[in-house]
Amino acid sequence: MSSLALVLSAMLQLPDIPISDNARLVVGALICLGIIGIMVQAYLPQSKNGLALPPSPSTWRLQGHFLPHRKSFVTIAGWIDEYGPLITVRSGLKKSVIIGRYKAAMDIMEHQGAALADRPRKIAAGEIFSGGLGLTLTPFGEKFRQKRRALHTHLQPKAAEVYQPLLMSHVKNLVLDILNDPYNFQNHAISYSATTIMKIAYGSTIPTNATDPLVGEMYQLMKLVSSILRPDSYHLVDSFPWLKHLPWYGRELKRGFQRSKRLHIGQMNRVKEQLQSKADIGPSFMRYMLENSELHGLTVDETAFLGGAFFGAGSDTTTLSMCIVLLAAANFPEEQAKVQAELDVVVGRHRAPTFADQQSLTRLHAFISEAVRWRPVAPNGLAHRTTKDEKYCIPAGTTVFGNHWAICRDPEVFPEPDTFKPQRWIDDKGRLRDDLNNFLYGFGRRICPGQHVANRSMFISSVLILWAFRLTLDPTQPLDDTGFMNSEKTHRPCTIKFELRIPEEELRRMMKNYPEEVVSVDEIDRH
Repeated sequence: MSSLALVLSAMLQLPDIPISDNARLVVGALICLGIIGIMVQAYLPQSKNGLALPPSPSTWRLQGHFLPHRKSFVTIAGWIDEYGPLITVRSGLKKSVIIGRYKAAMDIMEHQGAALADRPRKIAAGEIFSGGLGLTLTPFGEKFRQKRRALHTHLQPKAAEVYQPLLMSHVKNLVLDILNDPYNFQNHAISYSATTIMKIAYGSTIPTNATDPLVGEMYQLMKLVSSILRPDSYHLVDSFPWLKHLPWYGRELKRGFQRSKRLHIGQMNRVKEQLQSKADIGPSFMRYMLENSELHGLTVDETAFLGGAFFGAGSDTTTLSMCIVLLAAANFPEEQAKVQAELDVVVGRHRAPTFADQQSLTRLHAFISEAVRWRPVAPNGLAHRTTKDEKYCIPAGTTVFGNHWAICRDPEVFPEPDTFKPQRWIDDKGRLRDDLNNFLYGFGRRICPGQHVANRSMFISSVLILWAFRLTLDPTQPLDDTGFMNSEKTHRPCTIKFELRIPEEELRRMMKNYPEEVVSVDEIDRH
């Protein structure tokens, strides 16, 4: 129900108090003026402080602009093409600014990142479901900085480099899983991501797969978060915050918070028990936090939820990005062949590629960058909130989205944007361009802190799979080439066939001898 409908409903429920005809006229006039005021507020592209907002597509819907549940980013991209690089979109009485061009994203989201480091208040997702403990929706301020500093200890570039042996020790299982059961490659990607993230976050040595109850519980909670963050979900409580205090409101959210808390506290306590028993456990983020609890000023619950943020932010995005790269390879065989020709020159087929080959595989890096531009993981982006007026007519307090789909299809920066062209990421000297960004990990000071680990994970999984297999689409099965994007996520958007490029016996032997994990606490501490 729209805010206007709620107001009218409240008016209709006023008690029947006897009043004079003149009084009735006055009340009626006031009601009409109030309705007109609400409609003016809704329909005029103007902010609370009187500054003109960017242009808004026309709509006479009381609920605001219509955005379909599926592929809403396509609708938004059409508006960007028609109205310009920034547009204003209304949901009820709330207006948001959407950025859909590369230069505007760089100017606003990157160069003025401090002004957009905040998040809009999300009562359902950030306060009821997360109890104010989740990292993603934490308002910008000292608490946010404390959490980011703690994460930085394990996710900065040098620390991420230390985790390369761990990634290598698990990625070979991914290759063998695909070899043994290619049809379920998506589940194998989930297992690889979940296992590595659980090891980094909690030091878990238990093999983790897509059917693991713990992984299933975490993914259920992540799915619930995605549904809560939809514009049409629990939007009333954002307009009327007092609803969260009603015992009957948002019961599913409150139960979800208790489930999340049990899960994250349980994982933290498991590490604590291992430390107390003097067990020989390896390094992990949670071990570091427990051994240095006084350094970061976080509560027990905040520490537990920060550990949970590793899984939420790392496993899903990494899995989907990996699957998008594989889908692109199968969908564009000529470009896949160019990558494999480079692999044959740099690596050959008598040894498996490692991180030592990373700097020599320009075309592979370009292919990965183009894949996540072609099908961005989070096409609509996450909400930011301005804390001061911006030169693009964005006043302080405005909710701002960087729409990845539209930005990555800016024809001035990405000519022929719907064409898959990895070459666009390589300069005329054959080197990777450093002036181009696909914003895979977000913008400014809200950029994903796990990007350095994620990049390494993306590289080693992509290079090993494309070295070992030639990927093709199964023409007899349906294809949804947007199915690995967050808003379009389906169980099985495509079927990929994996044809060996290396004799099977030789591949199994090389994977058996592939480097094993060697990561020490001292190495992490040094960085």
